[in-house]
Parts: sequence; structure tokens; C-alpha cells
Amino acid sequence: MGNCNYYRTWKFSSSTKLLLFLVLPLILVSVFLPRFSGWGFGSDHSWFVGDGKGGDGVAVVSHAKDEGGGGVVVMAAEEAEEEKDKVLDQSFSSSSAVVNAQAIHNIQLRINATEDAITRIINPNPSLKNESNELSTSAKLEKKLYSNLERIEAGLQNARAAIKDAKFGNQTHDSQYFPVGPMYWNAKVFHRSYLEMEKQLKVFVYEEGEPPVFHNGPCKSIYSMEGNFIHRMEIDSQFRTKDPEKAHVFFLPFSVAMMVQFVYVRNSHDFGPIRRTVADYVNLISEKYPYWNRSLGADHFMLACHDWGPETSFSHPHLGKNSIRALCNANTSERFNPMKDVSFPEINLQTGSTKGIIGGPSPSKRSILAFFAGGLHGPIRPILLQHWENKDDDIKVHQYLPKGISYYDMMRKTKFCLCPSGYEVASPRVVEAFYTGCVPVLISDHYVPPFSDVLNWKSFSVEVPVSEIPNLKRILESISSSQYIRMQRRVVQIRKHFEVNSPPKRYDVYHMILHSIWLRRLNVRINDDNKLSINT
Repeated sequence: MGNCNYYRTWKFSSSTKLLLFLVLPLILVSVFLPRFSGWGFGSDHSWFVGDGKGGDGVAVVSHAKDEGGGGVVVMAAEEAEEEKDKVLDQSFSSSSAVVNAQAIHNIQLRINATEDAITRIINPNPSLKNESNELSTSAKLEKKLYSNLERIEAGLQNARAAIKDAKFGNQTHDSQYFPVGPMYWNAKVFHRSYLEMEKQLKVFVYEEGEPPVFHNGPCKSIYSMEGNFIHRMEIDSQFRTKDPEKAHVFFLPFSVAMMVQFVYVRNSHDFGPIRRTVADYVNLISEKYPYWNRSLGADHFMLACHDWGPETSFSHPHLGKNSIRALCNANTSERFNPMKDVSFPEINLQTGSTKGIIGGPSPSKRSILAFFAGGLHGPIRPILLQHWENKDDDIKVHQYLPKGISYYDMMRKTKFCLCPSGYEVASPRVVEAFYTGCVPVLISDHYVPPFSDVLNWKSFSVEVPVSEIPNLKRILESISSSQYIRMQRRVVQIRKHFEVNSPPKRYDVYHMILHSIWLRRLNVRINDDNKLSINT
């Protein structure tokens, strides 16, 4: 992990100090910048904490600050500062160190008291608003902000250490859920990380912006996850904070689906109005608050399930490049970055709930090998229909279901549910397969499946390249009965992570989205290092 740099004053006698403070105040400009820490994803898909120097193959990226942020910091009470530095240095230099928050708090009180005394000596008349007094006030505000950031980063460092230790230690007891099995890359690490998220994560939701484009979204249809997440985040009493200085991440509460409906001029093919709306919003919050500028958006996130979500994110350069983008259409060919961005599932809630959808028979009662029904949407489905529509009784492929045949009933009778991409890589059929107990078959290119930083998709799904569509039956028949039964049982076990609940339940889709965002925040360290470096 990178070292934190603190500003210190030189050591002089007390009279010399007073003279210096009266004649030559020490003014330092501190600029906060994002830096990706040694937290990352290992080659075995488990997580680890590196040394912050790329020693374990972790990409470490810092962006030089080029706009806004920063401020004046006047450091006094040297001895107390050095004592606090030692406490914090121990935390950032040791993977297992635990910061004594009370000790830091007590030291900070001493620093503040000393600064107050110095201020009274410099300006005994509080009503006299001269330049020195204004400078002192500004310094205290900036110093308070810096101290809050220190505490946040120290807490995140403790979380990184606890998660790293969980890989080799005993799993923490949890009476409600105990993740275990090959469905997880590392169940113990995921469990520890999830518990740390529950203990620490705080999200600040910007209140600027008016509905329906902001603070609103569809809770039905294929874009339902936009509205569901925004709504739940707005009323969340556990993870949401009203104090931005306590926040680990900042949510930009706009809905791309609502922009397409209310901002985009239908059939105009002009994306300009949407771009300007997003750019204006980012500029507004960056001018009103210091948090965007101090990290260039690296601790901010947006969420979109609409096909235009990736395109919308590039309306502002730092939003697309630095911010966490939670997207249904997680397409690496469209600049989706799994280390920074979040893939979450596309869920088609036609009625706004999952009532009557979840559940299905055991493997022995599933007589159909494979099933798909859907229109010619995108480049992959025509190939699937060309090779398999009405060609084989074991592989039921339809553009339109025969009258009187239930779509969900067909999925419940099927072993493997085919999930080809449409125009975009995401498909609601993946979650529909989970809900009905059917093993999903992913037929797509460049797709990053949801929560794949935690879930081992190969243990409960089948991935078929588009080029192998003609060999689909042979591929599925090569899976033994015992292997299929194991996969089907795992589908039922991990289904909870894709369920939409009202109110949300632990480990459901809402919490899994937050957990993915939490992991990306652990990848980011915000400090005063303004160097640009990429270590591999």
C-alpha cells in the first residue's frame, strides 16, 4: 500500500514558533487525488491485497489532478501532529494494523485547541475579519475535511486487511447465511467482505436534480433495476448517509431510461440532449461540492440498465474514465472495465415484482434438453433460429411460442435455458433461468456476467461461443447427468443473489450491487499523491 504523506512544521522554540506564526504563516496546498491501491483480483479470481506497488500483478493507477479541489492547510501543534502521524502510519504500513480511533480523536482535540489559541493571539478581536482570520477559518475547514478522509481511508485499510486474512482463516459465523461451495471463487473472502460492507459502507446521494429524470426510474419492464435501485437507495437507512464527509462513495441518481423517455427526441438520432444533461449535472455537483474534484470522480458511481448506459457515461470524460459504472450491458468491447466497473443483472419485472415467478421442479421432472423463445433481436438470435428452429425435438427454439404455451412453464420443464444476447450483451433470460431452476446457457461475445468477481459462473452455467451454435446439442449432451444435477442445485443455491425483494434482504440483488460497488471502492485510495503512475 502506498504511504501517506503528512505536512509537518520545523522544530523551533516556543517563542520562535509564535514569531513565525505571527510573521510567516506556513501555508501548504493539499490536493486530493485517486490512487488505485494494491487491492485487486488475482489470477485465480480470488481477491488479495498487494503492496501498492504492483508487486502481485495489480494495476496501480494515479491520475494527476487537473481541475478544482484542494485548499489551504495550516499545520500547528507539531508534537500532536507527529503523534497522530505515527498512529496512522502504523495502519497504512501494516496489513493487520487496527487504528485506534479514540486515540486519533483525542490527539485531534489537542491540535484543534492549540490552533484556537494561536488564532486568538494572531487576532484577539474576533469581529475583525482580516485576511489572517479568514485564512485560519479556511484552514480549519480544509483540515477537518482531510481528517475525515484519513479516518475513512484507515477504515478501508482495516477492511482490506480483514478480507485478506479471511482467505486463510476461519469463516465468520453468520446465523442468516453461510456462503459455501464452488459457486464462489472464495466463499470465506466473499463472506468477510460482505460483512465489512455491512459494517462500514456509507453512500451519499446527491439531492440535486428533479424527477422524473433524477431520483426516479422505471420499476417495471426490462429496465426495472434502474428504478428499483434508485428508489431503495433513496430510502435506505442503513447504507445511505446525509453527511458527505462520512461517505465512501457518492451516487449520481439519474436514470438513463428516463432520459431516453423525457430528454431524447424520439427518432431524432441526436444524443446531444442526453449528453448535455449528464455533463451539466456533473459540472453542477463538482462546482457545489469538493468531493468530485478531489478524486476526479473515482469514488462516484452511476447505475444504468438501458442499452445507452455505456454511451451516456462518456458524456463527461471523468465519469466514463474514472467513475464506477454499474451497468447491465457489461460489454468489454464497449470499454467496460471489470476492475473499475460493475456488472449487474437485467431483470424484466413485468408486474414490478417476482411474485409467482420463482420456483421450479427437480431435475428428474425436466424433460426438455434446451429451450429458447424470442424475436430476431441482434446478430446472434438469427443464427440460433437458423440452425435450431423446428429442427430438433430436444432443442425447442421458437421465434414465437405456439398459442396457449406458457413461457415460464416451458422454462420449468427445461434442463438448459438458452440465453443469447440481443443487440446488447445482457439478457433477462439469465435471471429468468435462475428463477425457474433452469441452468442458463450464455451465448454472447464480450459479456462480463453479473457479480463475476464473487461468483464462479462456470460452476452453474454453460458458456457457448457464437461460433459453436451449430454444435449446441452435442455440447449440452456431453454434460453428464450427475454434472447437470450439481449445476442445477447450484443455480437454486445462488438464486438468492438475483432476487428482487421489497424491502431488500441480505445477499439479494440490491445488496450484491452494493457489494460490487464496495469492492471497487476498496480498489481506490484517495490521498494527496498527485503522481501519474501505472504499475503492472
